[in-house]
Amino acid sequence: MNKLRIKTGDTVKLLSGKDKGKTGKVIKVFPKIGKLVVEGVNSRTRFERSKKAGESGKKVTFFASLSSSKVMLVDPNSGNPTRVAFTFLENGNKQRIGKDSGKAI
Repeated sequence: MNKLRIKTGDTVKLLSGKDKGKTGKVIKVFPKIGKLVVEGVNSRTRFERSKKAGESGKKVTFFASLSSSKVMLVDPNSGNPTRVAFTFLENGNKQRIGKDSGKAI
């Protein structure tokens, strides 16, 4: 599953799960396992022990990764979630196209 159409910095909308309907910016992408981390979505809390004696432990909140199939790219032109297509330019570069608007992302 190495074909991810979503890149770091894109805005995505969640399609399923406890945060369904939320939008957020992609922080990190893991194409080999088909997962990504979205800011403000899928937050988890972990408790860390104190490192020194007499110091209290910490409560650490972070955003966990989620499957790329649960998100859809938000088209910056229209502001709606859209599927992604690819076209090749005359100079040979690959460009992402939003299926909804037909414009480059």
